[in-house]
Amino acid sequence: MIWSLSFAPLVPLWLLAAAAVVAVLLVAGALVLRLPAWPLRALAMALLLLALAGPALEREDREALSSVVSVIVDESQSQRLADRASVTAQALAALEQRFAGLSGYELRIVRAGRGDGATADGTALFSALADSISDVPPDRIGGAVMITDGQVHDIPARTSDLGFNAPLHALITGRADEVDRRLAIARAPRFALVGSQQIVTLQLQDHGHSASSRVPIVVRRDGEVVSQQMAQPGASIDIPVTIAHGGNNIFEFSAEALDGELTDINNRVVVTIEGIRENLRVLLVSGSPHAGERTWRNLLKSDASVDLVHFTILRPPDKQDGTPINQLSLIAFPTRELFSVKIDEFDLIIFDRYEQRGVLPLLYFDNIARYVRDGGAVLVAGGPDYAEAGSLYRTPLAPVLPAEPSGMIYEEPFHAGISDIGSRHPVTRALPGSSSEPPAWSRWFRLVDASVRNGETLMTGVDDKPLLVLSREGEGRVAVLLSDHVWLWARGYEGGGPHVDLLRRLAHWLMKEPDLEEEALRLTARGTEVVAERQTIGEAIGSLTLTLPGGETRNLAPTEVSPGLWRATAPAPDLGLYSVDDGTRKALVHVGPPNPREFTDVLSTTGPLAPIAAATGGSVRRLAGADGGVIVPRVVPMRRATSFAGDGWIGFRTTEASLLRGIDRYPLFHGLLGLALLLGGLSFLWYREGR
Repeated sequence: MIWSLSFAPLVPLWLLAAAAVVAVLLVAGALVLRLPAWPLRALAMALLLLALAGPALEREDREALSSVVSVIVDESQSQRLADRASVTAQALAALEQRFAGLSGYELRIVRAGRGDGATADGTALFSALADSISDVPPDRIGGAVMITDGQVHDIPARTSDLGFNAPLHALITGRADEVDRRLAIARAPRFALVGSQQIVTLQLQDHGHSASSRVPIVVRRDGEVVSQQMAQPGASIDIPVTIAHGGNNIFEFSAEALDGELTDINNRVVVTIEGIRENLRVLLVSGSPHAGERTWRNLLKSDASVDLVHFTILRPPDKQDGTPINQLSLIAFPTRELFSVKIDEFDLIIFDRYEQRGVLPLLYFDNIARYVRDGGAVLVAGGPDYAEAGSLYRTPLAPVLPAEPSGMIYEEPFHAGISDIGSRHPVTRALPGSSSEPPAWSRWFRLVDASVRNGETLMTGVDDKPLLVLSREGEGRVAVLLSDHVWLWARGYEGGGPHVDLLRRLAHWLMKEPDLEEEALRLTARGTEVVAERQTIGEAIGSLTLTLPGGETRNLAPTEVSPGLWRATAPAPDLGLYSVDDGTRKALVHVGPPNPREFTDVLSTTGPLAPIAAATGGSVRRLAGADGGVIVPRVVPMRRATSFAGDGWIGFRTTEASLLRGIDRYPLFHGLLGLALLLGGLSFLWYREGR
C-alpha cells in the first residue's frame, strides 16, 4: 500500500488564492502594528484556508505484476538430428522447474521453427518470439530463452528490432565436434526438350571434416538409377542428365555418407525438370471423300502444339479419265518418303476413311506396323471403307489393329454411349453431356460392326456394339473409331457434342500425354500437404505407401473422387523428397526449395546468436557437458544490471510494474474533526486576546 496527500478545494482556485493573499496581508498588518497574539491569528486563518483546500490522505491498493519470460523451443528438422530432441526436452523441463521456484515470473513456452511445410525456408524463431510477447508492455518483459541448435535464419540486424530491453539467452543443443556432408545444387534448368541432354551442376561440401578422396554420387531419374559420377569434396561437378519424357522428370542425386556424420538427409538433392515436347508431328491421310473430311484437319490445325502434314487422295492410280499427265496439277503421294524414310519422325498417323486402292503398296503397311510396335501411334477413323474389301484390316497392318470388321454396317440412329471402362478412362471420363441418359449430345447414324480382339472399348453404339477401341501394341498405341459421323457433333446437329474434347484427348493419349495415362500414380505438393492420385481403369485399388524425407513410412487409404480416379492426402511437415508406392508404380515430389536453408548447415553453433545475445546482456552457451550430460544454468532474478549472465547462471529482469486495484481517501477536515479544529483555533484565539 502507498500513502499520499491530495487536495480537493471546496471553492474555485482563484477564490482560494485571493483568500490566501488577504490572509497574508492581514497577518503582515498585525505583525507591523504589533497586535497581540498575531501568531494565533495567522494560525486561525491558515486552518480556514486549509479547510477550504480540502486536504485528504489517500491509500493506493496495488498488486505487483509478474515479469514475462518467453522460452522459444526450436522444433525445426535439424533439431531432430542425433540426440537434440531429448536434450531440448530435458532443458525445457529444467527451466520450468527453476522458474516454478521463483515468484514474480510468468513463463510463456512457444514451440517454433517448423514453419509452414512447403512454404517454410529456414528456422524462424525471432518471429515466434515477437508474437509471444506482442500483448506485453516492454517494461514487463523479463527476457527470453531460446533452446536451439543455433542455426536460426531470422536474426534481426539490431537489438532495437526486438521490441524490448531485456536479456536474450540461447541454450545450444548439439556438440562442438560434429561433422556432416552436404550436397547442394549450384545450377539446374527448369525446362528442357524431351530427348535432350542437360547439365546439372552440384557442389559437395564436408563440414567439420577434411577429406581428399573422391566421393561417388548416384543419379536416379524417377526413382531408377541411371548413372554414377565421382566428385571431389569442396569442388563443383557437372552431371549430364537426359530428359526422358514430357512432364516432370525428377532427378535425385545422392552422395555417399561420411563416417560419423550428423545426418545423411542433406547428402541428397532433387532437381525437377519439366520435359517439353517439340511440336508433335501428325500425318493425316484422308481417303474416301465424305461430309466430315475436314473435321480432323480443323481440329489438328487449331492445336498450337501440333505440326500437321495432311494428304488427301483425290486421284487413285486406277482412275482413268483421259486427262494428260502434264495437265494435272495434283501432287504425287510421296509414299516412300513418308512411310519409309521419315515415318519415325511422326508422333501419330491418322487414316481418315482410308481405303486400300493401290496408292500405298502393301510393303509399307509392314513398315507402319513396325513403327507402331517401336513406339508410334496409329488412329483409324473408319466408315464403310473399314468394312469393305479395301479395308485396312485386309493389309499387313491388321496384326496391330484391335477391332476386326465383320463386313456389316448399321445405318440407323443411335446415341454414342460411354462403356463401364470408358467412364474410368481419362480419354472419355466426364465428357461434357455424358452424365445424362441418354447422353446430351446428337445422334449418329452409321456404325461399322466389328469384334474386339484386344484393347478396351471406351464407347459403344447400336446394341452396345464397339464404337471406340483403344489398345497398346509393343511400345506403341492404336485406336479405331468405327464411325465416320463425328462430324455431326462438329456441325452442331441436334445441338452437337463434345467432339473437340473427345478427339483432342484421343489424339494426345495416342501421343502418350502423361496426364491421359489410364494407369498412373501421381504425387503433388499442395501447401502443407502432399496429394497422391491413382488413375486406373480397374474397379478398385489397394493402399498406398508414402515415404517421408526422413525415411518414415505411412499407409494411405485413397478414396474414389470420380470413376477411375482415387485420391489421398497427407500432411507434409518436412522439407525434402516424398515418394508414394502402390507396389508396382512409384511417384515422387520434392517439397520446399531445392536448397533448403534448414539443411544448408546442420552443425550446431553458438556463432549466429552470440552478437545479439551479448548486446542485450544475455549469453549463448551449450547444454552438453563434458561427461555427456545436460547442463542447464541456474535462473537468477535481477532488477537492474548491464550483464545478466555469469558462470553457471543466467539472469532475468524483474519488473516494477504494478496494477492499481483501488484508492481509499480520508479527508482531513471532514465532518466533526474539521469543525473541531476550526472552532478550537478560534476559541484559543479569543481566549488569548481576552487575557
